[in-house]
Amino acid sequence: MQRRRLIVACSTLLTAVLLSWLMARALAPGGWTLPKMAMMGGFALASLWVGMCLTNGVSGFLAAPWREPPPAGPCPAEATRIAIAVTIRDEDMGIVIPPLRQLLDALDVTGHGHRFTVFILSDSTDASEEPAIAAFQVAYPNRIRYRRRSDNARFKAGNIMDFLDHHADGFESMLVLDADSKMSAKAVLRLAREMDENPHLAIVQHLTVGLPAINAFPRLFQFGMRAGMRTWAAAMAWWQGDECCYWGHNAIVRIAPFREHCRLPLLPSGRPILSHDQVEAALLAGAGWGVRLLPEEDGSFEANPPALPEFTRRELRWLAGNLEYRHLLGTPGLRPMGRWQLLQAMLLFGCTPFYLAILAGAAVAAVTDTASPFPAGRVLAVMLAWAGAIYAPKLLGYVQVVVRPERYGGRAQALAGIAAETVFCLLHDAISVVSKTGTTMRLLLGMRPTWLPQNRSDRGVSWTEATRLLWPHTILGLLAFAAFASAGWHTLLWALPLAGGLPLAIPFCVLTAHPGFSAWLRARGIAATPEELSPHPGA
Repeated sequence: MQRRRLIVACSTLLTAVLLSWLMARALAPGGWTLPKMAMMGGFALASLWVGMCLTNGVSGFLAAPWREPPPAGPCPAEATRIAIAVTIRDEDMGIVIPPLRQLLDALDVTGHGHRFTVFILSDSTDASEEPAIAAFQVAYPNRIRYRRRSDNARFKAGNIMDFLDHHADGFESMLVLDADSKMSAKAVLRLAREMDENPHLAIVQHLTVGLPAINAFPRLFQFGMRAGMRTWAAAMAWWQGDECCYWGHNAIVRIAPFREHCRLPLLPSGRPILSHDQVEAALLAGAGWGVRLLPEEDGSFEANPPALPEFTRRELRWLAGNLEYRHLLGTPGLRPMGRWQLLQAMLLFGCTPFYLAILAGAAVAAVTDTASPFPAGRVLAVMLAWAGAIYAPKLLGYVQVVVRPERYGGRAQALAGIAAETVFCLLHDAISVVSKTGTTMRLLLGMRPTWLPQNRSDRGVSWTEATRLLWPHTILGLLAFAAFASAGWHTLLWALPLAGGLPLAIPFCVLTAHPGFSAWLRARGIAATPEELSPHPGA
């Protein structure tokens, strides 16, 4: 494992150095101005993350299974009891309960249903969920338990720990599910078998993919996310081994070590940690327990937000939580890989201001650098190499889709989905960079993050709502493109992949939530998941 990690580190550093060298060569002619230095600084500071993306993409592509996952197989005769811990807060129980019914019924068919008891752990602000849960309990006598806290102290992590302290006696492990989680019996038993057969493991995390979606936004997003996460997860399993990541749901957790080692410290401000999962994994690994990722994509699902406003709010909540990890990097007892997991989670969001610095520096250079024309052609070549590296996990995941397209409705349908998602991604990423940069700046200036209930219901977005949310992005985009236009059409060409989503942010938001556009995509099977094209029971 150490040899693999050395390969990853060297490859990441080499990629970062090579890209930065190419960018320096592209910008150097005509001398270094302040705008060029801003571009170069942003590029160099983000290049380590870009190098990691390329390294994980290539290693995951080579390590990822190119066949259907093996069947779950039998569990040991002396199998442990497992609590299914479902965390909710002001949720629509019509969304939460049906997947649990399907899972319990499917587990009964396998003969392992007696091992599992469902615990619905509520942090809801009122008791409106109780009638639906009571009916669920009647349908499955003695198998459904319910607890609602009077407050949501320490957020989800506090909800889970309260359950372990007061309600988990007699259970050796817990399957952690979110309100929008869905798992097949085969996937759950795969996790249970890994835990039963490996007593050194404290967490076994399953790769989770998006449920079939009605709205265009989640449909397009998760089509690309699935391809990228398949290679990314395979890479992490390959070089991180049993010191891997934990995403907080769709995973099985051994109760005793989790209860002992995962009582999270408070932040220096005295506030509880908002984003708990990576910290818990790092604490367990530091205590000598294993955290394993199974990079299988079948049978483990979650729902994605229905439209750009909800997606942005979720992303910004994650950003706020991940940036808190800067206070925890020096926590005693963590192993180097645990510290890297925290740093990696920060880099995922923390690099976005550097992307914006590249754009801002380029726009100013296009207007002010009259001594030497903006080197749009050379910079475009470097930025294409940059884009190839940062999107490598997804692009190589798409290679797998094209080579084995039958699960996606055939090669023509798969290619249509890839094309649609690529346009979606380029437009959305530009919008996301501005949103994340703004939130990062506000957090550094003292803004306090919040943890609010999520809207999971499909909906449209009005022009008024989109304008209220995205007018800063639009104005920034129009100013940037006006600056690029002053330097000629070739500079505009350079800017399109980097910033084209900004002036189009408002119509993008409305269109990707529009019922008509969503129905048009579904009717043609564009960006359909394998489960949508060939649904199977319990998935």
